[in-house]
Amino acid sequence: MRLNSINILKTGLLVSALFLFQALRAQEDTTDLLSLLGEDEPTRDFTFATFKSTRVINMHSVENAAAGHLDFRISHRFGRLNSGASELWGLDQAYMRLGFEYGITDRLMAGFGRSNVNKEIDGFIKYKLVRQSSGAKNVPVTISWFSSAVVRTTPFADPNRKNYFSSRLYYCHQLLIARKFNNALSLQLTPTMVHRNLVADSTEKNDVYAIGIGGRCKLTKRSSFNVEWVAVPEGQLNPIYRNSLSLGFDIETGGHVFQLHFTNSSPMNEKGFITETTGDWEEGDIQFGFNVSRMFSVVKRREKPQE
Repeated sequence: MRLNSINILKTGLLVSALFLFQALRAQEDTTDLLSLLGEDEPTRDFTFATFKSTRVINMHSVENAAAGHLDFRISHRFGRLNSGASELWGLDQAYMRLGFEYGITDRLMAGFGRSNVNKEIDGFIKYKLVRQSSGAKNVPVTISWFSSAVVRTTPFADPNRKNYFSSRLYYCHQLLIARKFNNALSLQLTPTMVHRNLVADSTEKNDVYAIGIGGRCKLTKRSSFNVEWVAVPEGQLNPIYRNSLSLGFDIETGGHVFQLHFTNSSPMNEKGFITETTGDWEEGDIQFGFNVSRMFSVVKRREKPQE
């Protein structure tokens, strides 16, 4: 599934901008009304749990690991469901990523991981620029900045020619913009740029621009339905590549968050599922997978001294 035009992306961005403008206007009107009524100015309340995990499914969410906490993550994808009974409908195949992610502060986290897809090692940082809040200061969205780097460790295709280490490197930069509308619904918009130092041929771009759209709908106290779609406008990638589309469920059980999902993407880092997805939902190229997150407290928070 690929876009025939960039107009869909433009429309989505315009609708999002109009929505944010209206939200800001409504909040300003509320503040003005309280002033006229002589009401005390409310305290500032920050929004939390916009998403239950640091991932929507494949792509990062605006959530961070708390300061002093280590998140050990296992991401797993089976093969394609349409591979047939001989492959047990994909269960005979396995793609994995193991990752360790740490909250340096409540706003800043960093992590690294290793995937057996192209034997890649990736590292990232994510910083929360703005937090959604209400009351004394109304901020309609949470905004985070994400940057990552990937190194591919598979042998070069032609070891006899002069190869450069820089050809193994890939980078990704994203702006994560999310809003929790209520306890049941959260949405995220993710403008993205992926830079690839080396591409297959002149038909592909080194810089690839895309936009991700993700959402969470709460089902019960500890479960939700998630969806994400990453749209890459035509003309940047080889036509064999498709837009990444994933559907799944989050299940929270104490210190674990299980994410069960169906996706057309085998890679589990940003440059992979954004620029190297070959599966086509319409052809049945769907893979079952899961993410498991286990949080550990490494540094105990200091309690404020009693007055």
